[in-house]
Amino acid sequence: MKKNVNRQPGLAEDSGVQKNMLIFKAIGVAIPFVLLVIIELSLRLFSYGDNLDLFINSKNDSNYLVFNPYASRKYFTDPTIATAGNTERFKKKKDHNTCRIFVLGESTTIGYPYFYNASFHRWLQYRLTYTFPEKNFEIINLSLTAVNSYTVLDFAKELVNYQPDAVLIYVGQNEYYGALGVGSTQSLGDNPFLTNIIVELRTIKTVQLITNLYRKVTQLFRNKTVDPDSPRMKVIVANQKIPFKSHLYQLGIEQFRYNIGKTLKLFGEKNIPVFLSNLVSNEKDLPPFITTPENGQLPASFTTKYNSGLKALAARDTISAQSCFREANQVFHDHAQCNFYLGRIAFSTGDFQNAKTYFERAKDLDLLRFRAPAELNQIIGQLSAQYKSTYLVDAKGTFERHSPNNIIGDNLIIDHVHPNLQGYSLLSDAFYETLKSARLIKVSPETEMSYDQLVKQMPISSVDSLAGVFRIRNLKSRWPFNDPAYKIGLPVNTLEEKLARKLAFEQMGWQVVNKSLFAYYEQNKRFSEASKITEAMVLENPTNQPLYELTGKYSIELNDYKKGVFYLKKSFYMAPTFDKAKYLMVILLQEDHPTEALPFLNYAIANNSEGFNLGPVKNSVEKIIELQKVLLTDSLNITVLNRVAEGYQKIFNRDGAMKYLSQVLKLDPRNMDAKTMVNQINQHVNYGKN
Repeated sequence: MKKNVNRQPGLAEDSGVQKNMLIFKAIGVAIPFVLLVIIELSLRLFSYGDNLDLFINSKNDSNYLVFNPYASRKYFTDPTIATAGNTERFKKKKDHNTCRIFVLGESTTIGYPYFYNASFHRWLQYRLTYTFPEKNFEIINLSLTAVNSYTVLDFAKELVNYQPDAVLIYVGQNEYYGALGVGSTQSLGDNPFLTNIIVELRTIKTVQLITNLYRKVTQLFRNKTVDPDSPRMKVIVANQKIPFKSHLYQLGIEQFRYNIGKTLKLFGEKNIPVFLSNLVSNEKDLPPFITTPENGQLPASFTTKYNSGLKALAARDTISAQSCFREANQVFHDHAQCNFYLGRIAFSTGDFQNAKTYFERAKDLDLLRFRAPAELNQIIGQLSAQYKSTYLVDAKGTFERHSPNNIIGDNLIIDHVHPNLQGYSLLSDAFYETLKSARLIKVSPETEMSYDQLVKQMPISSVDSLAGVFRIRNLKSRWPFNDPAYKIGLPVNTLEEKLARKLAFEQMGWQVVNKSLFAYYEQNKRFSEASKITEAMVLENPTNQPLYELTGKYSIELNDYKKGVFYLKKSFYMAPTFDKAKYLMVILLQEDHPTEALPFLNYAIANNSEGFNLGPVKNSVEKIIELQKVLLTDSLNITVLNRVAEGYQKIFNRDGAMKYLSQVLKLDPRNMDAKTMVNQINQHVNYGKN
């Protein structure tokens, strides 16, 4: 029997309506997203906004990448104060013989107040290049002024894709006031997780559009505008008083711990070695910037004792001053200036251990946080031990060992945190020694450039040094230093002083200044200084082959054959030619390095564009090499010495021949073979003169 089923048309219709409603709701939800996608694609089509990628193609050669000058706009809410860094080229496809090192940090890491070659990474690059002449080092500095750990973390997310062999990090001095810092005008809040998300969203063109519109609207209602002459240090500071251990202080500490921890974890997961340095500051010779509490109130008993201490100090009564300051410090121990005075008195009386304690506490109590508190160095030590492939660089220990009584001051720091030239050389040495101890580089004592050699040879011109002096005087004449002594201008008489001033105040670029300086030195036959300029320009332009050749030839003319051969070899391997090979072969044979000369001789034979008969030369060179092997175990063998001299004589290498003949005649003044060859060489020389 068939069962009757009662159908209900209303239910079917309701089901259809519900399906339609769901479709309409889905469409309603999707429309905003579709519109956003359309807007985003349209903005990209019309190239709206900024490309915020970390790297862009080099203008001169698309096979190379450079640091994007607009990358920093991700971190500044006001793009007009965003900073730009170096533009050091590196190959998209890393060569097998290349060691690629990226550098992350702030103004200290970029070398402020000096330009380019004074920065620690250039000292390091110069030393590594000389120590490992057969290897190519790409050291790309991605540091920026007025940034902090947020930038380091964000850069790290992209860097892992560019085959770094190591990453060097020096960061922390700008943690409070650098872009996005908790005390900065560029802050986006105090939650590092959310701030990092917002930073990543800024790469989206639609977000850039909304941000730009918001900024323009707020500018219409803003009562005061930023003084264009205000120093960046002042523009980026929102909270001039951040008390020690206060809520805002702790937020800065946790911000640093979070960002650097994430950075080290990211590199550790990719097995990329990180060399993280602790921080150095001027503690002995820089008083606190701001020492008065936020409410301006101090205990009356503190003020009485403190003022008595000031009077005693003015009267040069050190004992009374120390007693008063100690009593004041017992009443209120968070006064930065009081601790600083106690440090000075302790130092003057030879109590260096207490002086060090007081100076460091004065720095930590300074309400204007332009110097990293000691707690950041503790975190750096902890994180270095926590994450794999991370190595602690003890820059602070290095600086202390080179400071009177282990207390860092004006001897190495030119202002509050930036090293002077000696300081930058020491910072490079701290990184170099840690690279060695981590065995990232394996150094041979025979080829290693020592620290003393580095300091002696580093090509930093007087203009580089003077430009730093001009910049630092300008800095100290303004907020927060406001030192009247630096408001007085320096005399500008020599060409070096004139160029340095123009460089310091950005009236001329570094490349243009050095070209002018080179032309001046060359015109005035100051060839040694001209050679230093070309060598400096090689450091700035390590892919510029003609600069290597020019530097090499200059060095040969100055009788610096070791340096000349070094640069000529670099030039040859970058762009080999017959003429370069022949020139190197001749120089190396003159300097009695036949084994080194042989590869260039072989190249010249294989690429003989001049039709020279180089076969006899090769035969002589190979015989000389074999004879020199005998001399390694029998250095007084007169017969062999004469045969080496004869070999050099056959290829018209007078210097090489005379070197061995003089040894023979010293051993046997009557040796006829040696005397005959000496006479033949002298006759040939005299004939050439006639």
